[in-house]
Amino acid sequence: MYNFSRGFFILLAVFSIVSCSKVPITGRKQLKLLPNSTMMEMGQTNYMAFLKANPAINPPTSSSAEVTAVGIRISQAVEKYFRDNGLSKKIEGYKWEFNVVDSPEANAWCMPGGKVVVYTGILPLTKDDAGLAVVLGHEIAHAVAEHGNERMSQQLAIQAAGLGLDVFMQQKPQQTRDIFMSAFGVGSQMGILGYSRQHELEADKLGLVFMAMAGYDPQRAVSFWQDMSKVGGAKPPEIMSTHPSDEHRIAQVQAFLPEAEKYFVSNPAGTGTGIKNNAAASPTQQKTITPATQQKTSSPPVQQKPATPPDPKKLGVKVK
Repeated sequence: MYNFSRGFFILLAVFSIVSCSKVPITGRKQLKLLPNSTMMEMGQTNYMAFLKANPAINPPTSSSAEVTAVGIRISQAVEKYFRDNGLSKKIEGYKWEFNVVDSPEANAWCMPGGKVVVYTGILPLTKDDAGLAVVLGHEIAHAVAEHGNERMSQQLAIQAAGLGLDVFMQQKPQQTRDIFMSAFGVGSQMGILGYSRQHELEADKLGLVFMAMAGYDPQRAVSFWQDMSKVGGAKPPEIMSTHPSDEHRIAQVQAFLPEAEKYFVSNPAGTGTGIKNNAAASPTQQKTITPATQQKTSSPPVQQKPATPPDPKKLGVKVK
């Protein structure tokens, strides 16, 4: 037992040195044992298997069309952020897809490669485009921050320690698949996904930046999470849960709003018209609200500056 434990910690230490990388935007160090190509391949395979068992709504409905429209705007904002900050290689190979499946679960997820699924059960809670932007920004943030790879690596490091990572994945394909699906919260109620508290709070904050860049008012996140806190029964104390408590999450979102608001633009280039009230009206019927950081609408339009990574200390993320 002593030799196994010693060997495991030596192996983990080697993995930490070789496979440690940084989360885009926050700079937090993370352990990743799996190459992006493997994660993308597993993402595509499991995504297609999920849709085969749970067909997407077809033909498109107004709700599914809304998910696609908002998703495209968020994905374009993400690409702009990564492009402006020299991080495009991090999402190289992403081919965005947005599907809605008929399920009562209040859930959504994004797999590596930009494969997004939203369950109909969460749509009554999102209520409007900005509410959808909160959810999609959060889930896409998990993917581009590679939280799933990190969580899967942590579990594989423990389970494959005595066997070897490659051998474990070859000999235990179902177990490997279960770990993958768990890491991305597929089939789980939102609020009890396979991410850690740190990942959840990080995705909340990165999601606020992405939705703001896409033209959605990040203030909407507060009311969304307040509504989410009323869903379900009694919840365990935060210390006993993998997720932050509702109160902690909302407080963290509110604390980060001044930073996120800096990214809000009313008409972001390439993402359509940013509407602060996000009502389901045509662009000619909507009123575009210009953020306070820009000039009045009567002045010449202001070019959006390349996004600058937030200060990790302001994100509340420990940088090791």
